[in-house]
Amino acid sequence: MENPIAEHHNTRFRLGLIINPLAGVGGRAALKGSDGVAEQALAMGVEPQAHSRVRQALESLLPLRDRIRLLAAPGVMGADLLTDMGFDCEVVGALSCPPETSAEDTETIARQMSELGVDLLLFAGGDGTARNICNQLDGRQLVLGIPAGVKIHSGVYAVNPRAAGELVALLVQGELVRLREADVRDIDEQAFRNGQVRTRHYGELSVPEEGRFVQQVKQGGREVETLVLDDIAAGLQEAQEDGTGWILGPGSTTLGLLEAMGLEGTLLGVDVLHDGEVILRDATEQQLWELVEQGGDWRILVTAIGGQGHILGRGNQQLSPRIIRAVGLDNLLVVATKTKLRSLAGRPFLVDTGDSSLDSELSGLRRVLSGYREEMLYPVNWKAE
Repeated sequence: MENPIAEHHNTRFRLGLIINPLAGVGGRAALKGSDGVAEQALAMGVEPQAHSRVRQALESLLPLRDRIRLLAAPGVMGADLLTDMGFDCEVVGALSCPPETSAEDTETIARQMSELGVDLLLFAGGDGTARNICNQLDGRQLVLGIPAGVKIHSGVYAVNPRAAGELVALLVQGELVRLREADVRDIDEQAFRNGQVRTRHYGELSVPEEGRFVQQVKQGGREVETLVLDDIAAGLQEAQEDGTGWILGPGSTTLGLLEAMGLEGTLLGVDVLHDGEVILRDATEQQLWELVEQGGDWRILVTAIGGQGHILGRGNQQLSPRIIRAVGLDNLLVVATKTKLRSLAGRPFLVDTGDSSLDSELSGLRRVLSGYREEMLYPVNWKAE
């Protein structure tokens, strides 16, 4: 269906904003999520990133502020950031137990905003936040997610914050944007922390659709092409030089490489290989920083999420911008079998590091290890094309 908002471009666009301020804090602490472990992550010194990601999205809207009527959740859930950025906003609802925030606050305020008739509800979080929104809204309310969580399996999120902002800007300016129903999915975090991926469908939400900006639903399952991975692993072993360290991102492909080398790794964590041995399993961002800060020759090896194409920013937030820059952009390699590349149907790899300038620097053609001493060039972008 076509965008009904385009018919009302002469009126101010009513935009609601809800931020889960603790979304994603478990990522850099290697906790595989934030539900129930936010306090643990904060105690480990992890700095919340949700507000910086929302700021990236909202920067695209600053030139259009006079055309937007902003309704925001109170305090750290929205209003504070908007005020800091120079937006005028109306506060909707109240926190049930300030200054703490809760899933119940998200649900209550989402319902209130929908009842007030927002044209679009923009929210920041992960799959848990999407579930909260889905619990209260029906398919008539248009929504869009800014990815800020560790787990982003749902199809209601933009590919990254900047893409979310550009898509909202299109709507504000009355551009014709198609709408679609997108799945809300979430996983069992406890099972996830034990290395098991169990996804469940919770419903659908209506989202604006623009192919470059909205991510696909993640493909589940673990497909390991054993013979191909054996070949890639053999090539990696031959290519390793004395003193070179390898930081391997999560995923069945990278785990398959370690298994082909006769090494034990983790499916959902970041592992570190040095001199042919795994020296660190399921590493946190701080542990990785302490390693690379000491200097030496390091490589980062990541794989793409099947169906989506993200190589950074989905389940591997331990590979933070400072880690990537310290290792060097030229030392970031992608491993992907031809089967996985075909599953992308020509779409580029996507990056969502939380640093817009770094995302732009990473864009372009990147080396992909796809077989024994076989490399391919594949495009990387901060938005799908």
